[in-house]
Amino acid sequence: MNSQNASQSLQSTLSEANRSHVLHYLYAHGISSRASIAQTLGLSAAAITKITARLIDAGIIHEVGGIEGRKNRRSIGLELNPQQFHIIGVKFARSLVEIGMFDLKGSMLALTDLPTVKNDTIPDTIRTIHATINTLLADDPSIVAIGMAVPGPYLRHEGRTAVVSSMQGWRTFNFLDEFSNAFRVPVFVEQDARAGVLAQHLFDPASSSCRNLAYYLLGEGIGLGVIDDGRLINGAQGAATEIGHVSIDVNGLPCDCGNRGCLERYCSAVAIHDKLIETGIIARADQMTHKQACHALFEQASQGDTAAQTLVREIGRYVGYGCVTIFNAFNPERIVLGDIVAEGGQPLLDAAREVVDERVIPELNQATDISLTKLSADAAVSGAAAVAVTQFLDHPSRFFAIT
Repeated sequence: MNSQNASQSLQSTLSEANRSHVLHYLYAHGISSRASIAQTLGLSAAAITKITARLIDAGIIHEVGGIEGRKNRRSIGLELNPQQFHIIGVKFARSLVEIGMFDLKGSMLALTDLPTVKNDTIPDTIRTIHATINTLLADDPSIVAIGMAVPGPYLRHEGRTAVVSSMQGWRTFNFLDEFSNAFRVPVFVEQDARAGVLAQHLFDPASSSCRNLAYYLLGEGIGLGVIDDGRLINGAQGAATEIGHVSIDVNGLPCDCGNRGCLERYCSAVAIHDKLIETGIIARADQMTHKQACHALFEQASQGDTAAQTLVREIGRYVGYGCVTIFNAFNPERIVLGDIVAEGGQPLLDAAREVVDERVIPELNQATDISLTKLSADAAVSGAAAVAVTQFLDHPSRFFAIT
């Protein structure tokens, strides 16, 4: 690359970064004046005028009526209207696939649960996904992107998942080959727990300012997404933070990954379902999906069933062992528990905290908050939407012609 091309490339990168900073500011603060944006971002008034003019011309932001500015002067406000653009989120969770539609702030506009997936029905599921998404795209021209959240360990450069415990049919499926160029809008694929931590950071006000955040996914698998000092941890192949395959018992139950005693074998929805079938605590558990079985357990525990309550506490302690690893490996400010098993609620959280109190360095324990997600019960799929929203805010020129 010659010096002129290098200079142009650098200028293009800088311009995109400044556009992204403006969009992130408006996303977080709502209607704002050019002066307030310039002051906060440390850019000149002329630079902000130029940047915002191009964003307006592209149709990404727009001017609104006069607002009160500095020194009580009236200013023209700028707005990134989150309702103006829609995002499709697709969540893959072994036997469960959900397709949701959201605005940029994560408000759910529609949700579809596909039929329960089995190894031999994966091709049918893929055809249904294509058909459902194409229908949504045809009906709504405001859809600008699709985000997909897939089980880990997800090899991001290859486009496939290395291990999918209890559902090996997904292991040979390539998400990038199947979906990258399948629709009229761009598609972004991310590991499910990393998608989850993006959702917590974007859509939960309590976590939006947290620069060291961990999302502990307790679903059909166990996963972890970590934002460390404001940056998402990925690893060389995209397989970092795979807490579900950290052993908590070197002589424990064998796992499909080749390890023994993996955390996933003790507190995932699949493991809980197996336990319910084995013990008979929930009647006809063998006729339920993993999600239904867990929901039935938590409901029965809330009604005072002693056996159910004992099992919930046991599950919560295993969740706590995972928290101990998160404390020692990543030292986050906040750990958020989410997905199917997190619906065990306060009793599950209390049991996890007991383990943390027993086993974590006091200074770390006192400085770290552990909580249940405040996102809705069906909000696992919002993580997939968050993947696309993040790309929209970070790289606006991928979505719009900006000159």
